[in-house]
Amino acid sequence: MIERKLLRRLLESLSYFPIVGLIGARQVGKTTLAKALGAYLPKPVLYLDLENFADAAKLADAQGYLSQHFDKCVILDEVQQRPDLFALLRSLCDQKREPARYILLGSASPYLIRDLTETLAGRIAYHELTPFSLTEIQHLYPMREHWFRGGFPGALLAPTSSLSRKWLLDFVETFVTRDVKRLSGAVPETKIHNLIRMVAHLHGSLLNMSQLSNSLDISQPTVGRYLDLLEGSFLVRRLPPFFENTGKRLVKSPKIYLRDTGLLHRLIGVADAEALAGHPQLGASWEGYVIEQIIREADEGGQFYFYRTSHGAEADLVWITDHNKRICIEIKYSVAPSISRGFQESARDLRPDFRYVIIPEGESYSRSDGIRVCSLPDFLKVEMPVLQSR
Repeated sequence: MIERKLLRRLLESLSYFPIVGLIGARQVGKTTLAKALGAYLPKPVLYLDLENFADAAKLADAQGYLSQHFDKCVILDEVQQRPDLFALLRSLCDQKREPARYILLGSASPYLIRDLTETLAGRIAYHELTPFSLTEIQHLYPMREHWFRGGFPGALLAPTSSLSRKWLLDFVETFVTRDVKRLSGAVPETKIHNLIRMVAHLHGSLLNMSQLSNSLDISQPTVGRYLDLLEGSFLVRRLPPFFENTGKRLVKSPKIYLRDTGLLHRLIGVADAEALAGHPQLGASWEGYVIEQIIREADEGGQFYFYRTSHGAEADLVWITDHNKRICIEIKYSVAPSISRGFQESARDLRPDFRYVIIPEGESYSRSDGIRVCSLPDFLKVEMPVLQSR
């Protein structure tokens, strides 16, 4: 299942840039997608996995080997294993400047993008492949199953719930024991494991660095580095606060979320969808799920924030589209939502172009006060295309 919007973006970039970087968490299907792109390219594709010993050995003399394949689009998987290749790729691209020379796959954005950007500026375009989004799979899976299991293919496609939970547990253990050590060998496994679990229990809350520092018995700068690692590995999202000179005292800390709700539910010990319905973090889970689905569906160039003042005005999501339209969103787990006073105040402060309350299901309708109440599937498939075309 290839998401059409991402496929279109990738092919557009491959028609112009010598190098395209496809980044994202492990096990989301980057390799499968990259190989599938070969059917759309006017040249042969050569795939090399830099975690495979035989493929890595071919690049012992990287310049000699790659120079033999000027006529191909070369896919380099897990390219963060060989940062020494970046300068060579720049030189090879400059020798023969044409589109679709290389596709680079990686699962560590801060390290990968920093080094690639410094070395390959002007030659590379980036795209993120996320776990399955709701719009990709809603013809195959109910929204509530996708919400509960999350979008990682190994968890969502598992034939039983127990196997889905087992896959997610193994994913966390592999990340902690393998990827963390590979990305930053100095990080103690127990600390990062505890931090992931703490983030799960803080999901949807304001990030309190002092609280995390005290709980983990490490300094705040160290907590910051560990969070950078989790965010750069596409597991955590820090949603920044929206700042504007409204004359109000604004919250300055970001909110923190686990990006995949299946992973969230596994870490907080929710056994099944029935148990989730009565769990104290039900509302926070739904909020994070909605935010992640909207961000995934948005056009490139959109900006996302939350808004909160010390006096209680709040919008769960403030979306500034790439056409500079301002949209304020409240997220409610209810089919008959009451509009909070805080959301009404945030709308008066921010004067958005559009106001929405997003609910799980039910008919969409507009209120007399200009707020549109909309189910998440309708918002993603009906409202967002219209908003992004204005």
